[in-house]
Amino acid sequence: MIAITPGEPAGIGPDLVIQAAQRDRALAEVVIADANMLQQRADLLGLPLEIDQRIDSPSNRPGQLTVQHIPLAESVVPGCLSIANADGTLQALDRAVQGCMNGEFAALVTGPMQKSVMMDAGFDFSGHTEHLAMRAGVEDVVMMLASDAMRVALATTHLPLQAVSAQLTETLLERRLRILYAALQAQFGLPNPRILVCGLNPHAGESGHMGREEIDVIAPVCERLRAMGWAIQGPLPADTLFTPQYLDAADAVMAMFHDQGLPVLKYSGFGSAVNITLGLPFIRTSVDHGTALDLAGSGGADAGSFRAAMANAAELIKRSHAAA
Repeated sequence: MIAITPGEPAGIGPDLVIQAAQRDRALAEVVIADANMLQQRADLLGLPLEIDQRIDSPSNRPGQLTVQHIPLAESVVPGCLSIANADGTLQALDRAVQGCMNGEFAALVTGPMQKSVMMDAGFDFSGHTEHLAMRAGVEDVVMMLASDAMRVALATTHLPLQAVSAQLTETLLERRLRILYAALQAQFGLPNPRILVCGLNPHAGESGHMGREEIDVIAPVCERLRAMGWAIQGPLPADTLFTPQYLDAADAVMAMFHDQGLPVLKYSGFGSAVNITLGLPFIRTSVDHGTALDLAGSGGADAGSFRAAMANAAELIKRSHAAA
């Protein structure tokens, strides 16, 4: 059984959930959200939707959704953010995490959240990845996006660019590379994963003339892991790493910051890529895009990434059962 949270109720998350529900689904699903909001959005989209709250026997038939009702404070207007609804949105996410932690759900699939409205409402919420790590009680997690063309993991996530260098320590980088390595083995069936590691600076620092992070932080970590038998290359200049010469012989890339690796991945596979959180004690996948407030309720949202997130969650569940 998969738990689904639509994310920001004024965004396209509810649209994606409803659009995906028009088809047969591989696994039983429970959507954790405001049931009235979902019904109103389906009516606006002109899509048939029958909602029940039979959590013990959820439906995966076309046009049907099983919903655990978590009420919002205000009626939702698509495209219009409401600070008052931030608490209910976060409650739904936390309920889903609780269900994953206690074994009620086999995986969590999330729609996009609006970070700004959560922070405006007073919540310390810099993103799903960080919040899930905190709620699950794990030391660290890794954000990885995957498409048919590549997998890109992030050494740092939702930070201002000026803060990246200070956070990028040997301890952090090695810990996150180890999480990536273990997940590629356990969840993706790769016994000896081949990993490319980006430099932080242009031309990977140009031998220290454009920055020393490669010399002082990234290279020592890569050298230690290579000495342990890892198939790891780096630090490599990011402007040449994302070419077939390197990617064709790699299983994943570790980028140093959010906008170093993700623009390339999204250009190559936007609408079909999936966000996967590595290092959690449960499976979590998500879409590769934001809330798209301008498309909410219009019927113009592309559910491709959401369907891919659902398919990836089902595949990861299958692999975890096979490994057990």
